[in-house]
Amino acid sequence: VIDLYYLHRWDKKVQIEDSVGAMSDLVRAGKVRALGLSEVSADTLRRAHAVHPIVAVQTEYSLWTRNPEIAVLDACREIGAAFVAFSPVARAFLTGTLTDPATLEAKDIRRQMPRFEAVNYARNLDLLPGYMAVAQEVGCTPARLAMAWLLARGEHIIPIFGTRQPEHLDDNAGAAAVSLDSSIVARLDALINQQTVTGPRYNAATQLEIDTETFLN
Repeated sequence: VIDLYYLHRWDKKVQIEDSVGAMSDLVRAGKVRALGLSEVSADTLRRAHAVHPIVAVQTEYSLWTRNPEIAVLDACREIGAAFVAFSPVARAFLTGTLTDPATLEAKDIRRQMPRFEAVNYARNLDLLPGYMAVAQEVGCTPARLAMAWLLARGEHIIPIFGTRQPEHLDDNAGAAAVSLDSSIVARLDALINQQTVTGPRYNAATQLEIDTETFLN
């Protein structure tokens, strides 16, 4: 039995009600316990939830990717769904360890992302000294600070991180013990956000695959 079954990329040629309706057949058959969606707008989420309860929505969210704040976070809270934030450390940017994207492997997906292009990334690196200073003030690692900021945004927000190294796993998990007061959260909000980050999230070709309503609602 699958505990949580996601529709990770909604095919907009098919009504969301039809897609979720088909997925709900798996719940009734006892093969799946709960349903989730990924990268959808608040309106799409509500339409889906009207067909079958949606318990989780997975979307990129971090200090430098704020699109869910437009409406999706509130919609999740409204229907009682968890918001699962992927790439919480901004694809390693917020760890402070990636100083030169040119060192990334040839097949690394970040090489196709505008924010990691040489000129854009150089400007984004200018944001790190202030961020690192806040981490030092709080007394935690930069990675923990990034996820502690997410946890401070709402009780229904769950950062989901990926790692290949045990020490990084321990570091990330330690974010649960970091408590940020409102003044620290406000300082981070002002330092790194959609207006201060240089470059769009994805290139044009990749963006076409994403539910554009996510950025409009």
